Amino acid sequence: MKDPETTKAAALTASDWGSPIHVQALALMALTAFGIYFCFRMTAPFLPALAWALSLAVLFDPLQRRLEAKVKRPNLAAALCVLVIAVAVVVPAAFVLDRIIREAASGAETVKALVVSGAWRQVFDAHPSLAPTGRWIEQQFDLPGTVQTATGWLTGTATAFLRGSLLQLVGLVLTFYVLFYLLRDRAAILTGLRALSPLPKPDMDRLFSDVFDTVHATVYGTLAVAAVQGGLGGLMFWWLGLPEPLLWGVVMGLLAVVPVLGAFIVWVPAALFLAVDGNVGKALLLTLWGAVVVGGIDNLLYPILVGKRLKLHSVVAFVSIVGGLLVLGPAGLILGPVIFTVTRVLLETWTRRNADA
Repeated sequence: MKDPETTKAAALTASDWGSPIHVQALALMALTAFGIYFCFRMTAPFLPALAWALSLAVLFDPLQRRLEAKVKRPNLAAALCVLVIAVAVVVPAAFVLDRIIREAASGAETVKALVVSGAWRQVFDAHPSLAPTGRWIEQQFDLPGTVQTATGWLTGTATAFLRGSLLQLVGLVLTFYVLFYLLRDRAAILTGLRALSPLPKPDMDRLFSDVFDTVHATVYGTLAVAAVQGGLGGLMFWWLGLPEPLLWGVVMGLLAVVPVLGAFIVWVPAALFLAVDGNVGKALLLTLWGAVVVGGIDNLLYPILVGKRLKLHSVVAFVSIVGGLLVLGPAGLILGPVIFTVTRVLLETWTRRNADA
């Protein structure tokens, strides 16, 4: 039986901020924070690869489970899953990227030739009501110089992208490397996170569920819908005979990713150009297609693909996506909503505990 005086002395020592126990605890906390900070600094350059690996692991987890049930070997199942993802994602992306670079270069040269030769004035001169607008544009803007600068920037950007293709390849390899282990060791990773978390198991289960739902909603509700909108817009550009339909389709898809912006930023000027050029029928068709089909597909697909998965207010979703892109770059498209979701769950946990107290 312990001596009451000894127990009391030990309690007093443990409650004293100058005791060795608290000094050791503070030193451990400081070292842990220091280590976490430097781990983050070292990991930051690879955030895009890690974010996409996490997204792909969440999206293809059902496929991994089916493969594991059939082949009975987690390593082989994860390797097969990564191979399927690589074929389904990398090959189409490489083809589209090559076509975009070619169309961007071709489009820049076409615009440069129209401006330098002065052929663009003929569009305004053919309509007396628009002729003053053409003269005003010519007086206010140095179009040849602007186009020359834009062409030079586009060429430099394409060259820089090709130079950075090796880094892009390294990032791609890293993505699939991390994806393999996320798929194979997902159960051990979740168990480790539960062990490190101060939250009880029900709260951690809810946190994991909300994070998975957020990734699904972001990828399917944002990227997939934007890809469909860009594809429909590019298809109409191709059918109407407008130049570089693939390039403008990709641009419309990228703009559709960002809330408030959208594909209309591309197809509205194109419709105006067709109307000014005398193709009123094509302009009307493009306007109807853009407003009804491209603009309305979001309202049709989003509830089907997302449903109630994304538990963020529309304003919060906007801030998480745009703010994530601004702060974290491409990785912010996934990490922004995930960080907001984790923070929301933690705040709700605190609120519930305070209410219970």
